[in-house]
Amino acid sequence: MKKLLVSTAAFAMMAGMAMAQDVVRLGTEGAYPPWNFINDAGQVDGFERELGDELCKRAELNCEWVTNDWDSIIPNLVSGNYDAIIAGMSITDERDQVIDFTQNYTPPDPSAYLGMSEDVDLAGGVIAAQTGTIQAGYVAESGATLLEFATPEETIAAVRNGEADAVLADKSYLAPIAQEDPDLMFVGDDVPLGGGVGMGVRESDGELRATFDAAIQSMKDDGSLNAMIEKWEVSSTFE
Repeated sequence: MKKLLVSTAAFAMMAGMAMAQDVVRLGTEGAYPPWNFINDAGQVDGFERELGDELCKRAELNCEWVTNDWDSIIPNLVSGNYDAIIAGMSITDERDQVIDFTQNYTPPDPSAYLGMSEDVDLAGGVIAAQTGTIQAGYVAESGATLLEFATPEETIAAVRNGEADAVLADKSYLAPIAQEDPDLMFVGDDVPLGGGVGMGVRESDGELRATFDAAIQSMKDDGSLNAMIEKWEVSSTFE
């Protein structure tokens, strides 16, 4: 209880600071279910839509959603096209040199290989990954041949049409695809990567980062974040 009271007080203070900003624009990809996707009504949907809306409600922020291609999502944050990234982005040292991150809102999600045969050569074969992801960086250093694509859908298509032997991506993204397609299967061991997923903000926006930090912590403290993670099955829950 003491922990909850302290974090709530800090959250209230930071929320007041952020009120000076009329509209906070949240940038996401809209192409990585169940994290974020565009629904039949043409609206951003998924775990991060629900999470982002709740964080903005707790912080008393007026938020709008913006979609952006993954390969330019960080440059467009830095240039001011939106104010925060909430797009399944793993916290890494390399990214942290360019932008700042909130605390993680999910623990590290294991990555996994998906292929069409159990005897895929993961060490020396051709592995597809989305450009600019921690999975692409891992494959590039693994000795396998990296085949990069702009969208996650293209990585799956590359496996299906024989361009790639397997794809490496977040297991939470691949699991529904594997369940729906009997020709695709998980191969090899899971790969732990990154430091969890967090919101990205410009390095100059320390108050906004602190405001979202406090809102995330309040959701951790009252258990609502774990409940949301379980609902969308995006990762393991916080202990």
